[in-house]
Amino acid sequence: MVGQSPLSPGEGRAAVLLQPFVHQVGGHTSMLTYDEHTICKPLVSQELSFYESLPLAMRQFTPQYKGIVSVHLKKDSLGNLTLIASPGLGQPDSCGRLDSASGDAAVTLWHKRKWSHTQVTKSFKDSCSGKMLLRTELQYHTDSLLEDANGKQPERKSHNPWGLHCHRQHLNRMSSKHNENKLHQFLLLENVVSKYSYPCILDLKMGTRQHGDDASEEKKARHIKKCEQSTSASLGVRICGMQVYQADTGHFLCKDKYYGRKLSPEGFRQTLRQFLCNGNQLRTDLLEPIILRLKALLSVIRKQSSYRFYSSSLLIIYDGQELKESVDHHLPYPKTHGTNPSRADVRMIDFAHTTFKGSKSNPNPTPYDGPDHGYIFGLENLIKILQSLSEGK
Repeated sequence: MVGQSPLSPGEGRAAVLLQPFVHQVGGHTSMLTYDEHTICKPLVSQELSFYESLPLAMRQFTPQYKGIVSVHLKKDSLGNLTLIASPGLGQPDSCGRLDSASGDAAVTLWHKRKWSHTQVTKSFKDSCSGKMLLRTELQYHTDSLLEDANGKQPERKSHNPWGLHCHRQHLNRMSSKHNENKLHQFLLLENVVSKYSYPCILDLKMGTRQHGDDASEEKKARHIKKCEQSTSASLGVRICGMQVYQADTGHFLCKDKYYGRKLSPEGFRQTLRQFLCNGNQLRTDLLEPIILRLKALLSVIRKQSSYRFYSSSLLIIYDGQELKESVDHHLPYPKTHGTNPSRADVRMIDFAHTTFKGSKSNPNPTPYDGPDHGYIFGLENLIKILQSLSEGK
C-alpha cells in the first residue's frame, strides 16, 4: 500500500502513508504501522519523558523508543481521510515512500464505514505478508464490538477489529478539530510482535489504580468505579484485550475490554487459560518462559522508587504457529528452559499517565516513595495464577 518513489542522493525522505496496526487488541489510542518493525502513536509529553529517561533495567521490558515524526491528515479525491507521516528527526532509515502522484491511489480502504470481504481480506494479507488466515465474511461495524441485545458478547474468530475501531474514532476526532495542514507529533516505537507469524496477544491493565494524577474528579470517580467492579481491585490486573490463534480453525479468537471488565477472579483465570489454548491443546511449553519473564519484571519494578504506572498495560505475547513436529506427529511441544523471547515475551506499554521523580513533562509530580505496590500486587497474582495452571490446577 506504499508507493515507491526513488530519491536522488541528498534528497529528503518522502512521506509515509500510515495504516492501522492490525494487531492492536486494546487501548483507545490509535496505533499505526510506520514500517514492518515500527509503529507510531500520538505523542503525549508524559510518555515521551518516560521513554527519554527510561531506567536501563526496564529497557528489555518496554518497546524500543525510535524517535518522533510529524503527521498530518490528508483527504483523497473521494473524501477519505488518511494520515501521512512527514520526514523528520528521529525517523528510522528503513521507511516506505509515498510520492505525491501516487498519494490518492495508495489511500487505504481502512477509513470506509463498511468493509467488503474481498477488500478486508486483501488488505490484511497485504499488511501481514500473507501470514494471516481470515474469515472472508468479515465485515467491520462499530457495534459488532459491543454486546448483543441479551448483554452477551459473541466470540469472534476473525481478525481482531479493535485497531480499526480506534483508528476510525481517532480520524473523526482529528478531522473535526484540525485542518489538513496541521502537523501532529507522533512517537515512533518498536513493533514488538513483528517477529511473530501468528501473534497471540494478551493486553492486561495493571495495578489497583488507573487514574493519573492529572485526572478530573469525574474521570477519577469513573476509573475508581471500573477498578472496584472488575478484577483490578481484587487481583491488581484486568484483561483489556486479547487475540489468540486457533490452530484447529485457522482463525483468531478475540476479546475486548468490555469482556475483561466483567470477569470475576475465576473468569480471569479461565480466560488466561484460554489465551494459552490453541484450540487443540494447552500450550504448557509457554508457561515456564512467561512466568520467568514476569518474575524478572517483578524484580525490576520492586527496585523502581517513585514510579507509578497508572493506566499502563502489560502485553504477554507468543507465536500461535504450531511447531511442525507437533502437527505432523501429534507430539507434545518440546520442553524449553529460560526466557527465549522468540517463544514468548512480556512488554510494558502505554505510559501517558506514568509519573516519577524528575519527569521532564511534570517537574513537580505528586511525590511517591518506594515502588508501585498496586502494579506489584497485579504481577504477583498473575504469576500465582500461571503457576497454578502449570501445576495442572
